Amino acid sequence: MTEPQTRAAEVDTNRLAYSGTAPSHAEMAARARRFGVWYYAETVLRGMRAYFWPILGYAVGQPLLYMVAMGVGLGALVSQGAGAVDGVDYLTFVAPALLVSTVVMSVSGEMTYPVMAGFKWQRLYYAPVATAVEPGQVALGHLTAVVIRFLVQSFVFWLVMLAFGAAPSGWSWLVIPVGVLSATAFGAPLQAYAATIEDEGFQFAFIQRFVVMPMFLFAGTFFPLSVMPGYLQWIGWISPVWHGTQLARLASYGADVSATMVAVHLAFLVALTVLGMALAVRVYTRRLRK
Repeated sequence: MTEPQTRAAEVDTNRLAYSGTAPSHAEMAARARRFGVWYYAETVLRGMRAYFWPILGYAVGQPLLYMVAMGVGLGALVSQGAGAVDGVDYLTFVAPALLVSTVVMSVSGEMTYPVMAGFKWQRLYYAPVATAVEPGQVALGHLTAVVIRFLVQSFVFWLVMLAFGAAPSGWSWLVIPVGVLSATAFGAPLQAYAATIEDEGFQFAFIQRFVVMPMFLFAGTFFPLSVMPGYLQWIGWISPVWHGTQLARLASYGADVSATMVAVHLAFLVALTVLGMALAVRVYTRRLRK
């Protein structure tokens, strides 16, 4: 455990011991088997408290900078030159896409090096599985903690969108679950892949350079995917960012997305999430049971 996690665990353990109400070993084991996912999620969230202010600064500062840049900077130039985009001003068009792409890009940082740290550098995954907690619960607990973080981050981003008038629809709050689902659709498979890596190399840098950045630039974030050359549009089709962006634009300002395509976007994101979670549980179980 990290030092903040160790101190928190000592405080909780001492409080429980002095209360005189400590449950039996069998009961604690039963609770671990039942709530192991949430126990490990709590552990990860407690660890994040050590970085609370940087996380908060990122969650608030990034959307503010994006809204200013796209509303006062690039957005003003686009509005003067091309006028409306998809029937709305450029800031309204790009804001929901920026929310989705921001959380997807951020989840790549939470599901690469921290996963390797759990197996190799800090070996935080091994202590829980020495108890009644299952390896699969550790995998899902880590993912759950990350989901909670990005749920809050998406909520903050949405509030900033409202402050800038970039979310005119009464259903715009749906960009929050859409952003989180997009993040898990990318984060869960990435977590499963990161768990297979036993020695650090250039794998994570490769993912950032050749997977994350192309999704950000060529998945319809800054302009409709249809205006891109056909040989680049496939990047959007296979990207959680584009599927999430289309749903977020529908929720944020009522973009023209058919019911069929809504079903396709949702099915794509849910399928990637479920597949990634299943693979992560399998890989964690294999490695932590060796």
